[in-house]
Amino acid sequence: MAELDPRLYTVAWIAPLEIEAQAALQLLDNRHSGRFPLTPGDDYVFQAGDACGHNIIIATLPAGEVYGTRSAAALATQVKKFFPNLWFGLLVGIAAGLPNLSRNPPLDIRLGDVLVGLPVGDNAGLIDYDLGKETGTDGFQLLRAGHALARTATVVRSAIGSIKLRAPNDSNDVLQHYKRIEHKEYPFGTFADPGQDRDTLYHVNESGVESPMLRDRRLDSKRIRVWYGSIGSGDKLMKNAQKRNALRDKYNIIGLEMEAAGTMDQIPVGVIRGVCDYGDEHKNDDWQPYAAAMAAAYARVVLEEIPPKERAKIPAADVSLKRKLDEEDSASENEYRKHRCYTKGEESPTKGKIDKEQLKGKPAAGFSASLSIYPGTMHHSSHIMAAFSGSKVILAPENQPS
Repeated sequence: MAELDPRLYTVAWIAPLEIEAQAALQLLDNRHSGRFPLTPGDDYVFQAGDACGHNIIIATLPAGEVYGTRSAAALATQVKKFFPNLWFGLLVGIAAGLPNLSRNPPLDIRLGDVLVGLPVGDNAGLIDYDLGKETGTDGFQLLRAGHALARTATVVRSAIGSIKLRAPNDSNDVLQHYKRIEHKEYPFGTFADPGQDRDTLYHVNESGVESPMLRDRRLDSKRIRVWYGSIGSGDKLMKNAQKRNALRDKYNIIGLEMEAAGTMDQIPVGVIRGVCDYGDEHKNDDWQPYAAAMAAAYARVVLEEIPPKERAKIPAADVSLKRKLDEEDSASENEYRKHRCYTKGEESPTKGKIDKEQLKGKPAAGFSASLSIYPGTMHHSSHIMAAFSGSKVILAPENQPS
């Protein structure tokens, strides 16, 4: 199997759980064949691919690994060491959502919604709610008032801010990407929506008595929402509604997760989470695939928002020129994904450089492209225009560059 070069990869997509990694892989444009070289002390096998012109590695915890901030810190440490040219990173996966319908306006977070860690007011975008000091008079106090963790990289915060400006329509692109993987199969099923009828939020009073809350059904076109704010991170798996509410109200957080606090000081990632439960006794795994897919879809939108630097070309022997499409995929879908990455006037980094291997198929009639043919000297290039009609290729020379 071909050997991949870690120096060519600039984006780390950290998906600690298997279902999170499965969703991530589905949203790549191409998966790169081959493996990264490992030496004693390298504990993780990374997946590689590209999307929107970025060379990406997907990092996940080994099978059977205990999840939490410590495992996430160990993973992030090796990612940072292994890939010397990382530009930015994303931590993408599932979390507990913390609705608050008594707030004005209501914080009507639902299963499948996307939570994005972003500073709001005096609150940090990510709060390690386990890190602090216990006092006799004031109780537990967060270290540095909750600002102990590194901030998300500026370029990622800028991209998220740009997407946020499109609210309340910022979920439109997320839904489009999700639709493309909704019925994709992974070992335990698909990423399909379990259905709004199965999404029940319970109100719990001070005595611990719970009752289901009535919420209006959302339109299919507005099936999910994106929420921006502070996300709590710690080593506790929350299944207690009263404690959940106490954390929510004390720290003004919109969700709870278990890896970001271990990741941020190694790689200042953007934290993107799909809501799979409400952190109460009704927590189960049924919504995890759907929530993981929604989070991955938002991550894809972030990648679209950050124009790639000139991407290092990976030798054809080391990379699949096209990912193998499932039966329901089509060539037009693949072209659509590429087009989605360049909607603001940027040119694709591969425009004008079509590998001869890509011409072996039968292009659609009327398709035209600009090719660069590189002579052996590599000092100059000749430009030609190619027009495809059926299986014929007609070449017409353009003006030579001076």
